[in-house]
Amino acid sequence: MRGWWRVIAGLVLPVACGGCGRPRTELCPRCREELAGPGPRRVRPLPEPAGLPAVHAAAPYADAVRSVLLTHKERGALSLAGPLGSALAGAVEAAAGRWDVSETGPLLLVPVPSSRRSVRARGHDPTRRIALAAAGRLRRRGRAARVVPVLRQRRNVADQSGLGARGRFANLAGALEVVSGGARLMEGGRVVLVDDLMTTGASLTEAARALSAVHLPFIPGQGGATAENGGVESGFVRPMAAVVACSPSSFDPNRN
Repeated sequence: MRGWWRVIAGLVLPVACGGCGRPRTELCPRCREELAGPGPRRVRPLPEPAGLPAVHAAAPYADAVRSVLLTHKERGALSLAGPLGSALAGAVEAAAGRWDVSETGPLLLVPVPSSRRSVRARGHDPTRRIALAAAGRLRRRGRAARVVPVLRQRRNVADQSGLGARGRFANLAGALEVVSGGARLMEGGRVVLVDDLMTTGASLTEAARALSAVHLPFIPGQGGATAENGGVESGFVRPMAAVVACSPSSFDPNRN
């Protein structure tokens, strides 16, 4: 119910840019351009955790991009899911590379789940909403894509915002699992983990571990599944990952 009130409020209350606060616009051209970023790129946090899948991001997490993500997530500006989903769609395409639907099936976007507590507090699940918007944008571009929310938290976790890198990994270790029947939903497609933001890589690393526990089938010719990035293990393939934003340092071309 809380999410519906936010949608209604967004229709009747004055609108301001989610990036800079400029009045009478949901997202001004300048902030929209900043959200598009320099183009989706392969990114790596420092240090890069073992088990982190290959990650592509749309934009550095700074300035307007940071404001837009926080306005959507914490302030309930649900209409921003559209432009955020568009940015994520570009990162998903970059992560998946070139693919033939007839051989590898559709893109299957698996959102990193939010805790039940945070969803209740916010009144919505921001990552899932952005993932749905991204899948819709991909389909409008002629790409077969759908969201498969097969991950869930198997135990309570602490709020990540107050934790350092080591604490984040300890907090999330073993916290996620694939729902019953989830493995079947991921058959016949190319799995891409998606999230709104990557900081240390702890969430994506744990999500990849949970997916690997159900042994995603190896798809011949799947781009990005190489020994160099830890893609292939015992005949099975790890998912790739895409995020809207990550730390500016993760875009460092010397490490990417």
